Amino acid sequence: MKPTKRPSISFSIFLLMALIPFVTFAQTEVSGTVLQKNGTPILGANVYLDGTYDGASTDANGKFSFTTEETGVQTLVISYVTYETFMMAADVSQLKDISITMKEDVNSLDTVVISAGTFEAGDNSKVSVLKPLDVVTTASALGDFVGALQTLPGTNTVAEDGRLFVRGGDAGETQIFIDGIRVFTPYTPTTNNIPTRGRYSPFLFDGITFSTGGYSAEYGQALSSVLLLNTIDEPDQEKTDIGAMSVGATLGNTQKWEKSSLSFNGSYINLAPYIAAFPDRNDWEKPFEGYAGETVFRRKFDKGLFKLYAAFDGTNFELTQEDIDLPEGLNFRLKNNNFYTNASYSGDLGERWKIQGGGSFTHSANEVGIMDSNIDNFENSVHLKVKLRKRFSNRFKLNFGAEQFLTNFDEDFENPFSQARYGFDNNITAAFTEADIIFSKKFAMKLGVRGEYSELFDDITVSPRASIAYKTGKSSQVSLAYGDFYQQPFNDILKFNQDLEPQKTQHYILNYQYSAKNRIFRAEAYRKEYKSLITYDTQDPFFSSNFANDGDGYAQGIDIFWRDNNSIKNVDYWVSYSYLDSERKFANYPERVQPPFANSHNLSVVAKWFISDWKSQIGFSHIYGSGRSYTNPNLPGFLQEQTRDYNSTSVNWAYLISQQKILYFSVNNVFGFNNINGYQYSSAPDANGTFNRRALLPAADQFFFVGFFMTISEDGTDNQLDNL
Repeated sequence: MKPTKRPSISFSIFLLMALIPFVTFAQTEVSGTVLQKNGTPILGANVYLDGTYDGASTDANGKFSFTTEETGVQTLVISYVTYETFMMAADVSQLKDISITMKEDVNSLDTVVISAGTFEAGDNSKVSVLKPLDVVTTASALGDFVGALQTLPGTNTVAEDGRLFVRGGDAGETQIFIDGIRVFTPYTPTTNNIPTRGRYSPFLFDGITFSTGGYSAEYGQALSSVLLLNTIDEPDQEKTDIGAMSVGATLGNTQKWEKSSLSFNGSYINLAPYIAAFPDRNDWEKPFEGYAGETVFRRKFDKGLFKLYAAFDGTNFELTQEDIDLPEGLNFRLKNNNFYTNASYSGDLGERWKIQGGGSFTHSANEVGIMDSNIDNFENSVHLKVKLRKRFSNRFKLNFGAEQFLTNFDEDFENPFSQARYGFDNNITAAFTEADIIFSKKFAMKLGVRGEYSELFDDITVSPRASIAYKTGKSSQVSLAYGDFYQQPFNDILKFNQDLEPQKTQHYILNYQYSAKNRIFRAEAYRKEYKSLITYDTQDPFFSSNFANDGDGYAQGIDIFWRDNNSIKNVDYWVSYSYLDSERKFANYPERVQPPFANSHNLSVVAKWFISDWKSQIGFSHIYGSGRSYTNPNLPGFLQEQTRDYNSTSVNWAYLISQQKILYFSVNNVFGFNNINGYQYSSAPDANGTFNRRALLPAADQFFFVGFFMTISEDGTDNQLDNL
């Protein structure tokens, strides 16, 4: 067979040389300039054709140039850190000498955030003034998230109550939500001069947003503030937590599966042994006894997360308290059972749509005995809610939704002389919409409106709300907020009279915030104007009282907050100060005056020292509150005098016996300050025409706590320091 003749080397070279002009002709140059908004060139931007290896980086003048063999319509991509990725689809022949102005990435960490009136406490928020750990390691808080929040500016010191009083508002003007769903009865019931506690343990929560005013249009029925609690989305591991305390015991457990998890936490409290060791000023027939349990079930879906939360608790006690008009004292007894559950779902609907929704049910039953009178009341409440969110771009997002509040309240009153039954049914329908507009990393705006219809009053209210924020420097910003807020009268009014209208406030807030190097400083000025507050003409609300919406008032002041966990090694501390000027006419007030729950000056100092060699965390907190107003009937006027200032210093010590065993000690009011909460005057004058009085003192000047806490977990390193 005759061999095939191969082309000569000279012929191959000739063929290659002949093809070079055609290859060169098939290449196209892509070139241009990349600039910032102010015209400054961007050095080092990455420029390429999508789906190819053809590209280049910009030089010091922002210019780029490269060649490509691609033809037809291609997508040019330009990316640079802290800027939004730029994409342009065009024929490659048109991608020459182009000029591109990059937009700042408004999702970056240094983008301005709306901060007026809002404190974030969570590991995932951009700027947190508190961490979840702080809620339970603050010395004065005694493991209560409300106690920890009372060290923040904007709260008032009302030590004998225990609830949140915010910027001159009554405690009922603050609403609490769990996973966006309303909690109707957030506090355990109590009696005079014994502070209540929040019902819900911080064990199952990983994020808190505390808004002292100007809050989102998503939330309503709160004249002063809202507190948002978010349950943990996904536990990190299976574990069991055990606690033995001087006042009771706790038990918690978490189980995990591939797409779901279940956590529960239970507690039992009995103060009988403690009171036997440290008697207080009350005569206890039955010392406080309480039980509580909580659980969260979570189920992950491909595009969403479902949570089912449930909590129950009960309290039971009886005591006799000193009373200036009753030589044998005032007998008080209480049994309470409370059940709360909510279900929520959040997920992705595709095409930049998200949905959040859920509902809650509350059942609360109280059996109250005051001397020879018995009061039994029952509340059943439901909250249903759905919210949709559309992200049109990184710079414009729209929320809108609707919700329903349903409340049934009944109360039976009985004593040897009379019987009566009171109650009401309330149905509120609400709709809201709110837009987040981010013009740049320096300037953002939130605009919203909320509408509510009350079936009880046959009344419609419309509440516009707006917030803006501007970044004044790398680590600082200013924010402004305005809003209208409505709230229906409280249950102790509505059970007697439903021929009323909602109460109203208007909020004006100016905020400055600086955050850098583990330090944060906030200063905020505000004014609240009250209208249509409830008034009545008796000492307390009663079925024969004349009720009206004749009240009004104002609250204005300055809040300052500083936190630093960088300057002193192993020390974390914060300082809060609030100045409040507030007057209101409401309830049975004959004129505008400063109410007893709105003291002018409040100061909190909290510090935590981590001592590695001692395997310890030592905590300190001091709370100061200026005097509170009270009425002296021996002098002319109303609420014309003030108590002496309030002071309380608390310390705690958490000692790590081993990695999963902790011994914990705390003492509230360690120096034994003799605080006075007010005065009770006799109902009639003596022979000299003088009204005698007694000081309203705390049940005990100090409180001591000792606990042992053990964790059993998969990794063998987790412990309950987060919960102490």
